[in-house]
Amino acid sequence: MNNREVAELLGNVAAAYEVLEENPFKIRAYSQAGEAVANLSEDIRGDWEEGKLDDVPGVGPAIRSHLDELFRTGKVKHFEEVFKKLPAGLFPLLNVPGVGPKSAFKLAKQLGIDKEHNAIARLKKAGEQGEIEKIEGFGKESQEKILVGIEELLRRENKMLLPEAAELAERVIEYLKKSPQVLRVEMLGSLRRRASLVGDVDLAAATKNPEAVVRHFVDFPEWKQVLAEGGITARAIHRSGRQVDLKTESPERFGALLQHFTGSKAHNVALREYSLTKGFSLSEHGIKISKGPTLPRQGPTLKNFKTEEEFYKFLGLVWIPPEMREDRGEIEAGKLNGLPKLMELPQVKGDLHIHSNIDIETSHDLGASPLSEIVNQAEKMGYEYIAITDHNPSVSKHSEKQIVSLIKMRNESIDEFIRSRGMSMKTRVFKSLEIDILPDGRLSVPEEVLDFLDFVMVSIHSSFREIRADQTQRLIRALSYPKVKILGHPTGRKLLERDGIDCDWGEIFVVCKKRNIYLEVNANPRRLDLPDDLIKQAIEAGVKLSLGTDSHQVENMELMRYGVDQTRRGWAERKDVINCLGYNEIAKLLIVNC
Repeated sequence: MNNREVAELLGNVAAAYEVLEENPFKIRAYSQAGEAVANLSEDIRGDWEEGKLDDVPGVGPAIRSHLDELFRTGKVKHFEEVFKKLPAGLFPLLNVPGVGPKSAFKLAKQLGIDKEHNAIARLKKAGEQGEIEKIEGFGKESQEKILVGIEELLRRENKMLLPEAAELAERVIEYLKKSPQVLRVEMLGSLRRRASLVGDVDLAAATKNPEAVVRHFVDFPEWKQVLAEGGITARAIHRSGRQVDLKTESPERFGALLQHFTGSKAHNVALREYSLTKGFSLSEHGIKISKGPTLPRQGPTLKNFKTEEEFYKFLGLVWIPPEMREDRGEIEAGKLNGLPKLMELPQVKGDLHIHSNIDIETSHDLGASPLSEIVNQAEKMGYEYIAITDHNPSVSKHSEKQIVSLIKMRNESIDEFIRSRGMSMKTRVFKSLEIDILPDGRLSVPEEVLDFLDFVMVSIHSSFREIRADQTQRLIRALSYPKVKILGHPTGRKLLERDGIDCDWGEIFVVCKKRNIYLEVNANPRRLDLPDDLIKQAIEAGVKLSLGTDSHQVENMELMRYGVDQTRRGWAERKDVINCLGYNEIAKLLIVNC
């Protein structure tokens, strides 16, 4: 089982416990463990094989024992006993955006959905026939929301998050490079373009002996099944269930193949149309010259290219980074040598979205790592600063006075740590908070709390389905507080779970620019929010960006590279991202009256 499958299993256990009204601490433990596994940058099975499950945040002795049984036997007896108490059709329904454990249980029970394999189809049919609205506690509006959620779910099927695809590709590439016949190997398609969601993993190898490389590929020990094995291509299913395709090409033609299969389709169509005006015809094999002053006397000929740089140069263009190949004006910019110099990971000088384990009884999940580990990791990464942005205390469980007291306590804890480290501490710490935006745009804490913070990050964590005008005004009101400097994961989307809010982003960009508020590019691979198209629009509107990993365990600070990928897809340069500034410069931007 891969990380996604293990995380889903633990989440199902948490959901089952919630339906069965088990101990809330037990429910939270499994939920947090599932989140932690989903956010791991390494394969959890590898951690188990190396005896390092203790290092996985949120995995205590009981869960560790169950995971050990899972990897040894392929199942967990205790989990199976728990699941037998509930209809099997409940669990697929949890994947529908907006359907929680108790709602899924009621739907499965009332609609007789007792099998996993067709649960979503049966729920969809029931909604279309008006059966859901007849169930007590649902109604017509809930039925419509469920049908919309099902459509979202179906659109996402067979996609995987960028890190899952990248990790699988890197494992296969590492193996392929062991063959002396492989002269070069690269990722292709949406994976090479660093898209937030990826379908199959496509790879290309440059070689003078394609048959030997194909044979080497099919011998990879992690294949579950080899689907096809030809002279120059191969296709296989990994043990994770994901498909991997290999294409081979001679070194002399590798540049053309790499360009062609990197895509996107829209970029390639636009590039072909541009090339036709020059008398060129493009393919994965090279550029065919059919007319014009470069046409050889002997007639049409095919020109080979070892590299993409040579390929684009022949067309009169500068090399276009893969992340930009989405037909958003990159070809016109390439003709004028006007492409931006995209930002790079080493330019990042700090992380502006991290959750610690200082327990202020938060409204959402508490971080798993102590401040000492977070700072140690930041110093290891060479960061000049970090922002501790714990979720605000739960409003429903505390009075305003208690909330203020909890924030004071947290700040004192941070200050005490800083004093204990003294002059040896290389990374500066901003005391911030990720504060919920209520449906009416107010912040979910008393304004007195803001006085104790260097700056405020605000985020939407509820009421995602409000209409466009209401969501727009909700954000505008939240951004009116003087201490607010960052809008966290702005659309609120969760990849493979839910779409983002509907909002007039042009209006929000105007407000952000006027008030010097920064839009976060959340590096958590389950968010990657802002989406890349909105990043480009924000930059064009003159709005600056911030980067944060949204880490809830220290290991996730390494996920920053995916946030950088996302900024590059939105054409961001170093000057567009405030994390590329040093501490003194960024403090002047973030700390009001600094």
